[in-house]
Amino acid sequence: MRAFSDGFLDDYMSRAGEDVLRSVGAYQLEGLGAQLFERVEGDYFSVLGLPLLPLLAFLREHGIARP
Repeated sequence: MRAFSDGFLDDYMSRAGEDVLRSVGAYQLEGLGAQLFERVEGDYFSVLGLPLLPLLAFLREHGIARP
């Protein structure tokens, strides 16, 4: 996360609304929450909470998803 002021956080919370509290980590990296971070290290989808690309590879390997 990046350094930010209490005022920025208050503004973020008022714009994000209560929906953000239902998100893992109480931020939504795919939306306004991106402003809370300087960078993302590792797999973007894992940071969001689901390693989507490895999951899709697994599903294709087992014939559940199309190649």
